[in-house]
Amino acid sequence: MVYLFLLIILIFSVIVHEIAHGAVANYLGDPTAKYAGRLTLNPIAHLDLFGSVLIPLLLILARSPVLFGWAKPVPINPCNLRDQKYGQAKVALAGPAANLGIACVLGLILRFLPHFLMSPAFYTILSYIVFINILLAVFNLIPIPPLDGSHILFTFLPESLRSIKIFLLQYGFFILLIVIFFFLQWLFPLIEIIYKLIVGSPLVLQT
Repeated sequence: MVYLFLLIILIFSVIVHEIAHGAVANYLGDPTAKYAGRLTLNPIAHLDLFGSVLIPLLLILARSPVLFGWAKPVPINPCNLRDQKYGQAKVALAGPAANLGIACVLGLILRFLPHFLMSPAFYTILSYIVFINILLAVFNLIPIPPLDGSHILFTFLPESLRSIKIFLLQYGFFILLIVIFFFLQWLFPLIEIIYKLIVGSPLVLQT
């Protein structure tokens, strides 16, 4: 039951993440996501069979301590962006920023709302949401394609280091799989620090 609840939080968190990309792109002059019907909270428009269903279910069945997944990326046409220099970086940053924004708003509720006004179940629900959204924000800022951090990196990478961009574009997916299965746990100390900065208390989740 806990894993199913986590899956629901994860799905809606990645949906907000993708909507943020599309909304910022639309604001910057690219309505591609809008015309594709992707600026909606309807999960059917965003779910990816592999990333939103199969991978999370396999992790649940394997009783993995880490649950992650992704939605279908919103379509973006960089040529439409008014800001050709930094536009792609702004669009890429919008997703993690949206997740961090959710974490901050709900985390501050946990921090300042008196605990006697919250049931233990409500406190746990908010804690899960804050944790998952911090995880999504930090994970997506890793500068490896196809994650958002790679678009930010490529925006500021000098032409003299173009070979790095080519290498990451060619092998990024395989590098990302290695990171997920062997190094993802290295992110948790950073996530715990961010969680404590926002909430004001250590991260304690029941699984």
